Amino acid sequence: MVAQESEQILERGDSAPAFDLPGVDGERYSPEDFADCEALLIVFTCNHCPYAKAKFDLLNDIAEEYDDVSVVGINPNDAEEYPEDSFDRMRELVEDGTIRYDAYLRDESQDVAREYGAVCTPDPFLFGNHDGEWHLKYQGRLDDAPNPDDEPSEFYVREAIESVLAGDRVDLEFRPSRGCSIKWK
Repeated sequence: MVAQESEQILERGDSAPAFDLPGVDGERYSPEDFADCEALLIVFTCNHCPYAKAKFDLLNDIAEEYDDVSVVGINPNDAEEYPEDSFDRMRELVEDGTIRYDAYLRDESQDVAREYGAVCTPDPFLFGNHDGEWHLKYQGRLDDAPNPDDEPSEFYVREAIESVLAGDRVDLEFRPSRGCSIKWK
């Protein structure tokens, strides 16, 4: 396990890079598919990383609690070298209820992860909806528990979501997310 911290490639206010990815439900998704929500939380994640697994419950809770927020997990890891990150295993985790995001997508080519500048799992990006266009409002840690066994006491992502839903500026500074490095091909 190689821990890595996220970097900022996208700037606050940048548009969400486009994608068209398959979901475990058999549908294909793009950012436009979530245009009926006020916020879109895209998290580059995977099935096997202890850092990513430690955030499953938080992301599930956000997906269930906020009607105006879509939570989208994108798994870019090389499934050939890391079979635990295969599309079939992604589907199993959704079917057994371990993962309950609004969508769980596969980035087989890893092009989407590169476009967003994602480097670790989890690597979250929160976008706000401005007349059908997604603009970056926050990127960084989900909470103040950067290690898998740490218990969080502050939830940065919830604070950012609340600001976006209230129409306010997100005043959180960038705190790099920490997780396993994306397993590039």
